[in-house]
Amino acid sequence: MNVIDAIKSRFSTRAFLDKPVDRDTIEALLDVARWAPSGGNLQPWNVMVVTGESKQQLGEEIIRARANGEKERSDFSYYPDEWFEPYKSRRVASGVALYQALNIKREETEKRNEAWNNNFRFFDAPVGLLFFIERNLGRGAWVDLGIFLQSLMLAATEHGLATCPQASLADYPDIIRKILAIDENYALICGLSLGYAKPEAPENNYRTERDEVSEFTKWYD
Repeated sequence: MNVIDAIKSRFSTRAFLDKPVDRDTIEALLDVARWAPSGGNLQPWNVMVVTGESKQQLGEEIIRARANGEKERSDFSYYPDEWFEPYKSRRVASGVALYQALNIKREETEKRNEAWNNNFRFFDAPVGLLFFIERNLGRGAWVDLGIFLQSLMLAATEHGLATCPQASLADYPDIIRKILAIDENYALICGLSLGYAKPEAPENNYRTERDEVSEFTKWYD
């Protein structure tokens, strides 16, 4: 598979087969991603891989916290405090498409909550990855992590694996830091579900739209 095909075919997978991914494969993906560029070659990414009981424990603890009414307390604000266009409409359209695929109506609160909890189960993927950056680094390190993540996901696509990058997995960073014994100086940025896609799952059979190049590009001669 060439790079262009990998970029266009990759999508956020939200249902995975019960099929393990061996450690050698995970290490091979990370070995490719480590060649991503970073400002000053800082290589600011720190990756925690969770499988089996550790992955299950993380999910259960976060879901329990949500059920007990604990508020999200991310290390940073991923979204704006107040939504505005065109971003508000894009976000709404993305959510509507997902819940339509799942056949969950707006008023079905319990089903919507259960669907959201699947984020913390890594959508039943066999592998979860969590990405941390030292707090004292500048915002450029976050850009570097984004490049690293895309490199990792494209490498996974080459191996026939599916991924889902998830900001939601950073909603309760204190829980994750406690379970994994991570120092407070490391901010949790996001997570990633990794495994083999379940092709027949409805949540894997819709796609979000993208603007045309002409809508986000200006040319200066």
